Amino acid sequence: MPDHAASILDLPQVSGSYFFPQDRCVDEPFVVNVPGARLHCFHRVVAPQNLTLVHFHGNGEAVADYVPDMADELANLGLNSLFVEYRQYGGSTGEAHLVAMLGDGEAAIHAAGLVPESMLVLGRSMGSLYALELAYRLPRIAGLIIESGIADAAERFLKYADLSAAGFTEAEVHAEVQRHFNHKRKLSDYRGPVLILHTERDGLIDISHAERNHRWAGGTEKRLVRFSQGNHNTILARNRVQYFQAISRLARIAGKVRH
Repeated sequence: MPDHAASILDLPQVSGSYFFPQDRCVDEPFVVNVPGARLHCFHRVVAPQNLTLVHFHGNGEAVADYVPDMADELANLGLNSLFVEYRQYGGSTGEAHLVAMLGDGEAAIHAAGLVPESMLVLGRSMGSLYALELAYRLPRIAGLIIESGIADAAERFLKYADLSAAGFTEAEVHAEVQRHFNHKRKLSDYRGPVLILHTERDGLIDISHAERNHRWAGGTEKRLVRFSQGNHNTILARNRVQYFQAISRLARIAGKVRH
């Protein structure tokens, strides 16, 4: 699938208001070349024959926030890991643009030598945009996890965008979101197992987003885990045992349905 054409969503008034680049770096990055940038990702292989969890973090985080802690937890489950860094984050070069980066996840998994059937893909918060895109591009992935994720991206972009300075309208934003971030279509087309994790007290992305994503998922194996503890930024810390139990369960299911 070719990379997307330029979009008004990549203008500074939208992308520049939505991304919050962090400079925390991993010590030994797995470098991935993409058009106009070099991404400082992290890749750990526990056992080549095992599933690999591909992780996309939120817009105020960096891969370094998950290494080694989450990578260790995944290794304890027998999972390899690939944490994908965004442009302008964590030692990566380039500029963070919503649409221009849609192909970066695919570039990362190719650089790591992964095939779709060997991957679980997890997107947290804004990272759900890129996890869903990867599932859309590579529908044979073994499983999809959406944590504190977004159903309607326009709701989030319009919250931050400076439309008066940009010179375009809300209707134009909605049209571009339908073009590039139609999560209903992407989830409906994906038939593999889906796990959705969300707290009931998420004050940034309401749990109604999780409910919509769960409803739209096209496969028969789909699960919504609603945590009563924690919020958008403490979901993992407050629900650590249940969080990784849910991932382990999905990994077992995905292992049975691999093509």
